[in-house]
Order: sequence, then structure tokens, then C-alpha cells
Amino acid sequence: MSLYGSDSNGQVANHLSNGPAQEVISGVASAESTVFGGQTKIIRIVNLVACRYVVGTSPQTALATNTLLLPNVIEYLSVEPGQVIAAIQDSAAGSLNVTECG
Repeated sequence: MSLYGSDSNGQVANHLSNGPAQEVISGVASAESTVFGGQTKIIRIVNLVACRYVVGTSPQTALATNTLLLPNVIEYLSVEPGQVIAAIQDSAAGSLNVTECG
């Protein structure tokens, strides 16, 4: 029996450790995170209000047509070391919490 949970296919779910966290203020203008660390391959994001986001090499500018993150929804995204995430508000300003994971 595994200490970790399993997915819908019965495969053992990987354990992700939490690394550095930061807040990206999503307002009427796009805001960008700091560069992800050299070991970061996954990030966890959540926002209390809807926002739009984009991930890539700096500089990144989030647009109203980018991916929508709904309020209070946690997303895990694959990233590469050295990339950033940029966010912009959908209808109200907020703060996108970004946590670097394993």
C-alpha cells in the first residue's frame, strides 16, 4: 500500500513539495511574476477572483484573450525553469498566488 494517493487509473500520484510562493497583482494592466527557479517544473496557481494568465519567457503580457482562471480554482501548470507567469484581471482586480512545486 502506498503512502500517496492514486489517480483514476490506479497509478501512484506523485508528491509535490511546496517551494517559493509569490503574489502577482492582477489589475487592469498585465503584471508578471519573478523568474521561476532552476528546479521548477510545476507551479500551483489560485486567485480569489477571475483572471487571465499566460506562461512563457520574460517578458510576458497577459491579455483578455488568454486562459481564464476562475475564482478559487487551483491549477497546476507545467513550466520550465526561467519562465514567468503574467496575469491580468478578468472583471475585478485580484492577487494571483503562485507557488513553485517540485
